[in-house]
Amino acid sequence: MKEYLLQNWALILILIAFVIMLKTTVFLERKVVKKMYILIAVIFALSIVVFVEFRLEEEGGYSDWRILMMAIRYSATPFIIAHILFTLVKKLRWFIYIPAIALAILDIVSIFTGIVFSIDETNTFHRGPLGYLPFIVAGVYGAVLIVLLIKRSNKQTSEIVPIVFLSGALASGVILPFVFGKAYSQIFCTTISIALFVYYVFSLFQITKKDSLTGLLNRQAYYADVATDTSEINAIVSIDMNGLKKTNDTLGHAAGDEALVTLSLCFIRAARSKQVVYRVGGDEFVIVCRRTSHNEVIQLVERIKKYVSETKFSCSVGYSYDHDNSKTVDVMLKESDEMMYAEKASYYLAKKKAQTNN
Repeated sequence: MKEYLLQNWALILILIAFVIMLKTTVFLERKVVKKMYILIAVIFALSIVVFVEFRLEEEGGYSDWRILMMAIRYSATPFIIAHILFTLVKKLRWFIYIPAIALAILDIVSIFTGIVFSIDETNTFHRGPLGYLPFIVAGVYGAVLIVLLIKRSNKQTSEIVPIVFLSGALASGVILPFVFGKAYSQIFCTTISIALFVYYVFSLFQITKKDSLTGLLNRQAYYADVATDTSEINAIVSIDMNGLKKTNDTLGHAAGDEALVTLSLCFIRAARSKQVVYRVGGDEFVIVCRRTSHNEVIQLVERIKKYVSETKFSCSVGYSYDHDNSKTVDVMLKESDEMMYAEKASYYLAKKKAQTNN
């Protein structure tokens, strides 16, 4: 016990701090907080497994127990990264765990076959034919996580920096074992915990700028951003969901929230560099475009409509473009709103005609 505490005291303090932060800050959804607690518990359990495995190696003998600990360790790393992916990226399904589960099965089989790893009679470790598979699976999970976090971010430096920091920590878990050998396993849990804690703290810094439901920048962030370098803003896109009130009234507010989250992901997916998405009202969204060509704005609107059409929801879109730097942001917003409301009126008129014909 004493040796474990000495080796893992920094990890324990970080995990305790993480729990305290989760208990005292309430901006995350309850289900996300539960996933975080599971992640903390798994990391703590893995640190115990690693400690026991290394003690068994030092003492010699106990090869059956040691190889069991090794199977758990090899299975845990991809599972942890998969769970981070499932926790941080919205609207992912449970099947994201399938590769990690398949690897865990192979690791268990390896206890008897040595297909991934084995320990011989002299207590020496050997890598099997699939010995690099755990690192490959963990690397793929980490790459998918970083790509999705960047794609679903608001593309601002304050969001990209913690993602880059997290990617560095995850990459170290794949690369450094080949540099430092198995000894890296003793600091893996601490490395991942620090990375997640730092990412969480950065997320707290963003809370005043972000909408808690959709993750988009909020109304206050919009006003602050459009007051900065206004000469660079040459287009505004206005978006309004169609039928949110009916969805809330007939299906409940949870269904309405799901609709807003789904549409937000469509807008983020459609936006490119220098095109930032804001939620400025209940079902009202604005995209501010800086140094963007007219053709790029048209393509942005087309992408929005295409991605939204792939869902069961709909929205109305309008835009305003400043060709000669003569329009203020307020003027562009007014023009884009007018186009958006005209499209919304056409949408409801067409819907009313269709209902009448039926």
